[in-house]
Amino acid sequence: MSSWMAEQKVSILFSTYQSGKLFLIGLQPNGRFSVFERTFNRAMGLCAHENQIYLSTLYQIWRFDNALEPGQSYDGYDRVYVPQLAWTTGDLDVHDMAIDESGKLIFVATLFCCLGTVSESHSFTPLWKPPFISKLAAEDRCHLNGMAMKDGRPKWLTAVSQSDVADSWREHRAGGGIVIDVQSGSSDHHRAFHATLAPLA
Repeated sequence: MSSWMAEQKVSILFSTYQSGKLFLIGLQPNGRFSVFERTFNRAMGLCAHENQIYLSTLYQIWRFDNALEPGQSYDGYDRVYVPQLAWTTGDLDVHDMAIDESGKLIFVATLFCCLGTVSESHSFTPLWKPPFISKLAAEDRCHLNGMAMKDGRPKWLTAVSQSDVADSWREHRAGGGIVIDVQSGSSDHHRAFHATLAPLA
C-alpha cells in the first residue's frame, strides 16, 4: 500500500460516522505511514477540491483550507488543512458532496431526499428532488445517498428505494436500490425525469 501511494503521489482521506472520525493518511519522507485523525460528531460526507476539503457532520458542513503556499512545507508535509468556514445546517444527514462547474458546493441531503446547497439565510437551499418524492420533508423517504459528477454537474444518483413514505426505504434494503441518470432523464426503474439544478419553488 505504501509503495503504491508513493508511486501515485497520493494521500487518502476518509471518514467513518460510526466513530465520528476523519482520517488523513499519507507518507512520511522515510516512506512510513503518517496518520492524522480528528473527531467530529457524525463525520460523513467528504469532498476534496483544489486546496480545500469539505466535511459534513451532524449539524454542520465544514470547509478546511490548505494553509501552505505551493512549494512550501511544514515538518515535512506539503499540506496543512485548517478549519476556515462552517455552515450550520441542522441535521440533513448529508451524504455525498461535490463542487460543481460554477464552484458551488452541492450535496445529497438524505433526510430530505434531495440535492441541495448551502445558504446564508436558511439551513440549506434545495435544488432538486426525484419526481416520485411528493414533498420535501425531513422523513428520509427513499434514502437518496450517492452522487457522481460528470462535466461539473450531478450525473448519477443512488437511492435505496423508490418510496415516498417516511423511513419506508428500510423495507427495501434487499433488491430495492435504484440508480438515477439526472441529466438524461432515465433510471433503472422506468421513472423518467429531467433535472434542472435551480432552487425549488
